Amino acid sequence: MGAFCVPFFSKVCRKREEKMKNTKIIKRRYEFKMLFSRGQIFYGKNITIYLLKNKFKYNRLGIAVGKKSGKAVDRNKVKRLIRENYRLFEARIKCGYDILVSVNKKCEVKNVNFYDIKKEIERLFTKSRLWLNENEYEKSTNKNN
Repeated sequence: MGAFCVPFFSKVCRKREEKMKNTKIIKRRYEFKMLFSRGQIFYGKNITIYLLKNKFKYNRLGIAVGKKSGKAVDRNKVKRLIRENYRLFEARIKCGYDILVSVNKKCEVKNVNFYDIKKEIERLFTKSRLWLNENEYEKSTNKNN
């Protein structure tokens, strides 16, 4: 008979400790087009951010990685890294914006890591004045707890 085989479904899956609470995902093509055409642009080394005020009390996040950036595995990895960085910063971000994070064509997707993206997103959000000030941040954290 041989080796003991553990079925795939018996592996323990870790749930995310925290999901994005104040953010919905942008999926529709016309929403991406609107952000590209009307959004305020902030350029970084590997990432470009497009911002547009929306009429909702929550943010909407879109992530765009072109096919020229690399193979699907690499593109999906970058999307996951961007999503995770955004999730970590979400409590500090003002509500009521459509945010599109676009990966530049020049970016070498294989060589990008979590901390490079974190530094760049932090710098671009500071540049765009998207952070809450300290009083607003304290109010929002007290309201959620």
